[in-house]
Amino acid sequence: MTALLQVNELKKYFPVRGGLLRRVVAQVKAVDGVSFTLGAGRTLGLVGESGCGKSTLGRTILQLQKPSGGQIILEGEDLTAASPERLLEMRREMQIIFQDPFASLSPRRTVAQTIREPLDVHRIGRPAERGRRVEELLQVVGMRPGVMDRYPHEFSGGQRQRIGIARALALNPKLIVADEPVSALDVSVRAQVLNLIARLQREHGIAFLFISHDLSVVEHVSDHVGVMYLGRLVEMAPAKEIYRDPRHPYTQALLSAVPVPDPQRKSQRMVLTGDVPSPMNPPPGCPFHKRCPKVMDLCSQVMPPVIDVGSADKPHRVACHLYS
Repeated sequence: MTALLQVNELKKYFPVRGGLLRRVVAQVKAVDGVSFTLGAGRTLGLVGESGCGKSTLGRTILQLQKPSGGQIILEGEDLTAASPERLLEMRREMQIIFQDPFASLSPRRTVAQTIREPLDVHRIGRPAERGRRVEELLQVVGMRPGVMDRYPHEFSGGQRQRIGIARALALNPKLIVADEPVSALDVSVRAQVLNLIARLQREHGIAFLFISHDLSVVEHVSDHVGVMYLGRLVEMAPAKEIYRDPRHPYTQALLSAVPVPDPQRKSQRMVLTGDVPSPMNPPPGCPFHKRCPKVMDLCSQVMPPVIDVGSADKPHRVACHLYS
């Protein structure tokens, strides 16, 4: 597998200020030491509860938010060390599909202006060529070129998301961060958008970082799955492997909550107790130990190392003292 994106010990902390002088009194550790590799033309699904840092991780990788530490290497080049001019050039290789298809589109811009904006910013082609590119992109996402002069409020949620996808494709990127791309859509529309994303990946070889809280959606689109908890990756494995044999207790609890479409089969739900700790003041040791049904004394004292419990051809990494 050719590595397109390599993330090494990535951190994103948000300062908390207090007092009369508004000094930094604490740090919210939204992303705390995340590492993974994403191959060209592959999809990594990222799952976890709300507030675990999934969206922050995606935005930090794209440099929409500056990292507090670590490396983001795209095609062998460290984005964290790139100059502003070079970073602008590299943005052609990476784009984002936002969660809310209505909020991500300017109500004052037509469809043509929205999709053409990346081409204008990077000065690609002449005006006539940009217009033809917009028509081509609309056809790629299954829309008629005749809608170019219409505004976002004139479309349904699924159509708006298709416009957002067309905008993300405008520069022929190699990496797209899809941040909950179907969560705001009706169930009947989700399948259409997911099938569109899968088709575009097959035809154009785009790598996706697919962020979602819907485990059934992630299983459908992903080659590998990473599970985040309190800013850290606690498990990562091939999608089929992680759904067949989850190792981390948190992953097991998440999968036990997925509805089973069989009335004759009784699901064995693993109910977690307690609340998610604050990322501003995470507990010592394993961040999951206060809610873990398999907790040991060691869990509250030492941060578990990341251990590979898989095979050479199917690596399965888990951060849990049960396997150390």
